[in-house]
Parts: sequence; structure tokens; C-alpha cells
Amino acid sequence: MSTPGPRTLAHAHHPSWRRRRLDPDHSLGLRLTLAATAAFLVLVPFALLALLVLGGWAPLHRLDATVTDALHGYALDHPAWVTLVRIWTEVFAPMPLRALALLVVIWLLRRGARRLALWVTTTMVVGGLIGPLLKLLVGRDRPDLLDPVARAAGYAFPSGHALNAALTAGVLLLVFLPYAGRGRWRVALWIAAVLVAVLTGLSRVALGVHWASDVLGGWLLGAAVVAATTAAFTSWRAHTGLRPVQPAREGVAPEVERHPGAA
Repeated sequence: MSTPGPRTLAHAHHPSWRRRRLDPDHSLGLRLTLAATAAFLVLVPFALLALLVLGGWAPLHRLDATVTDALHGYALDHPAWVTLVRIWTEVFAPMPLRALALLVVIWLLRRGARRLALWVTTTMVVGGLIGPLLKLLVGRDRPDLLDPVARAAGYAFPSGHALNAALTAGVLLLVFLPYAGRGRWRVALWIAAVLVAVLTGLSRVALGVHWASDVLGGWLLGAAVVAATTAAFTSWRAHTGLRPVQPAREGVAPEVERHPGAA
């Protein structure tokens, strides 16, 4: 009966990179791999959309122009509606949303949830830096309307309002899901997060300061950043021996509700 050689023993103690990535018991195993894959899959549609915008794809431009013309015509005929949309887009602008996230970070720090506070900060900062950089790289002009109801400076793609709304809605949803319990409160929290992200993005198209694809790009990029940072945070959880979680159902740190200092 043959005994395993040194190389075989070394392989048994040091499994291949592929086996470690697919090993559920490894700290960077199956769950992290699936989470990172999810983040990548969200980023792929954004990358394809960005390429279409950079290439000036005619069908996308026609669709953008059709949506903008329809909403702009409605805005010109309904000034009260324009006022309401302006209020919404100011209340949920990037700076107020970042201030809200900062308040949540301070609240988490006071509760001793330092790593969770770091996750919120990292998500907002990473998204906040990537957005302006991509605007410069893509260099897309905003809609140029004959009779605009609102104006905005800078480049268009991706929409900063849509991006920051998606970031903020995502982090607040995943922070506060443990407090929502089960049933209707959890559903209500999900609905609130989606509505804030969707309506904030649509307000920019309604005011004629962004193309519809700018807003879609902001949503996709925000979702990709949240997915990526969530993957990193759940990796840390696995490394410290905490039980695996389903972020969409439990949030990223369900133990923070009962034991704040553990997050």
C-alpha cells in the first residue's frame, strides 16, 4: 500500500485557489464567491450601457430623446408638478443623502457598531468617488432643451442623484432590516428604499437635466457598489466566525439589534 508523497500532502493541506473559492467552509469560500459574482453581474449591464453611451448608439439616443421630449412637454403644461419634482430632487440630492448617511454612521459608532459604520462609510465614499470620475471619462452632455424648466451643471452620465439615491437606499435598507422584524415592516422598508431610489432618478429626467440612460446608469452603478461592499463585509463576518446571513432578508449585520458592539 503506497503512502502519499510530500507533494500530495502539501496539496491536501493547501487546496487549489479554485477549490478554496468554492469551499463553503473557507473564510473566502462559496458565499463570498457568489456575492462577488453577483456584484460583477450587476456591473456588467452598467459597463454595456456605458459603452453604448460612449459609442453614441442611435437606438439608445432615440429612446432617450423620446422620453425626454414627452416628460418635458408634460412639465411645460403643469408648472405645479414641476415645483413638486424640484422639491423632491432637492430633498434627495446627493449632499442631503450623504448627510443622512453620516448621521447613521455616527449613530452606529455610538452603539459600538464600528465595522458596520465603516461599511456604510466605505460604500458611500467609493460610490461618491466613482461617479464623478466616470462623468469625466464619459463626457456626455446633458439634454439641451429650448425652454428648460431646470438647469444643472457638469456632465450627464451617470446621474449623481440616481447613484447616491441607490447607494443611500441600499445601505440604509441593509442596516435597518434587522430592526424591521418580519412581515409587513420588512416589506415596507424595501418599498421605501426602492421608491426613494426610483423617484429620485426619475425626477432628474422629468426636469430635463438627465437622459433616461443616465439615470439607469446611476442605479446600476449604485447597486454594483452596494453589492461589492456587502460581499466584502460578509467575508469579514465569515472570517470572524459569525453565522452566514442573507443580506436581502436579514441585513448585513442582524446581530446589531441585540448586541450592537458585535457588528
